Amino acid sequence: MPIGLYIHVPFCQRKCPYCDFYSAVPAQGQQELYTRAVLESLRQVPFFVDSVDTIYFGGGTPSLLGGGGIARILDGASKSFPILPGAEITVECNPHSALKEEIKLMRSAGVNRLSFGMQSASDEHLKLLGRLHTVAEVSSAVTAAQQAGVEHISLDLMLATPGQEFSHIDAAVSLCSRLGVEHVSSYLLKIEEGTPFSKNNTAALCPDEDRQADLYQYAVKALESAGYQQYEISNFSRNGHISRHNMKYWDCQPYLGIGPSAHSFIDGRRRYFPRDLAGFLAAANPWDLLQDDGTGGDLSEYLMLRLRLCEGISFKTLSKRYPQSDLQLLRKKARPFEKAGLLTMDDERIRLTVDGFLVSNGIICELADV
Repeated sequence: MPIGLYIHVPFCQRKCPYCDFYSAVPAQGQQELYTRAVLESLRQVPFFVDSVDTIYFGGGTPSLLGGGGIARILDGASKSFPILPGAEITVECNPHSALKEEIKLMRSAGVNRLSFGMQSASDEHLKLLGRLHTVAEVSSAVTAAQQAGVEHISLDLMLATPGQEFSHIDAAVSLCSRLGVEHVSSYLLKIEEGTPFSKNNTAALCPDEDRQADLYQYAVKALESAGYQQYEISNFSRNGHISRHNMKYWDCQPYLGIGPSAHSFIDGRRRYFPRDLAGFLAAANPWDLLQDDGTGGDLSEYLMLRLRLCEGISFKTLSKRYPQSDLQLLRKKARPFEKAGLLTMDDERIRLTVDGFLVSNGIICELADV
């Protein structure tokens, strides 16, 4: 079975005040050292990999490795296991650092999907969020990618930020549509403990829960009106161009992660690398650092992840994958949420509604315990 490959790049030009992902500003020469460490990891992969059909460079800001660094890693991956024709290869980029020549190098190396951290179509809001780019640079980055022949482009849109109004969402959706991008990830700002936004109490400036719900529901409708069909709590696509790599996470399919803080699900177990860049760079065999996180892909986890998707849970597929599942109990637990308008249920499947997505954690916890 083909797996997904995730490469974590823990570097940013500047840390955003809301971000809790493992990343830091790189020391001089550290990008090259990191590229070599990833290549060494690829040479020593301790698991059997039949083939790879998605590769995702996440971060951090993977584009800080440069087009040449991305190309070297892809070449190293191809020497370690077969990369299937038509594989989806994604690189996350920040708009201000998406230089034309670097994008061309990435495209020549096989990258066919770029994900840009737009976040907002308001320069004022971008400054408040600590972003380094402008709205004009978003347009320039997307245009450069399209001119380089990158087939698939995604933009991030943050919701419920301080001072956000419906008009700001309209402007962002309009920009996505005007640029012709096919995928949008739109998610609520979450103030993570320990981040600058947490320490300076930015939460006090953010919309309350009711307003957050209004903004989310408005964004869903605005995106769908522009042709972006919702397929997951925070993801929307045109013409079925979903993120194939992320679907592996939500469908409990195997994937291999490389880099500090990267997680894997392979051979039925979940594993992760510690959040330790220095240790990863120093290790003769980075896989010696890998931590076991127990079994994965059980019934509860499958239910939890599939309920994030608009297509929800198919009873037929559930019974096939988990013969021990109690469909009668699942239906019984789902009925109160159905009556409340938080999910729909028929003979074939259960799926959350848009209102259900807003309180998904509670619903998922209840339904996953069957």
